[in-house]
Amino acid sequence: MPIVSEQRVRYAETDQMNVVYYANYLVWFEIGRVELLRALGFDYKQMEDEYDCILPVVEASCRYRSPARYDDLVQIEADPTLLKNSVLKFAYRLSRKEADGSATLLAEGETVHVVCTHSMQRCPMPRQYEQAIRDAMQAAKLDRTEKQDETQEPTLQS
Repeated sequence: MPIVSEQRVRYAETDQMNVVYYANYLVWFEIGRVELLRALGFDYKQMEDEYDCILPVVEASCRYRSPARYDDLVQIEADPTLLKNSVLKFAYRLSRKEADGSATLLAEGETVHVVCTHSMQRCPMPRQYEQAIRDAMQAAKLDRTEKQDETQEPTLQS
């Protein structure tokens, strides 16, 4: 199940067209990722200090669906989707929370990270963090399966 964070759009995040400047979506991805890791029990600073382990972004993508504007309440969903050797991938969904309780999809994206030391040498994810990420990936997979089952119509058996 993804962790959902909320962020209100600040005036400084908008451009001359009164929409959120495109690069700010990547900042929101980071907010979602950090809050997800925190919810999984990560102490990012401890991982950096005690394990000499960092997670630089090596690839980022974002598909913009609808504009966000000043004072919108943005919901940020983040999920880990891959952990293979020292490569870690996250998926994101940004939605605007509407007054009627519905949500409008704003953007979807991914970031890819390489687990490294401070000297930028690849290294394995510390075991305690690796297990937390794998558990979250398994929970997300089960959640997606349950949602798919709910949307499928029952079939009659003869």
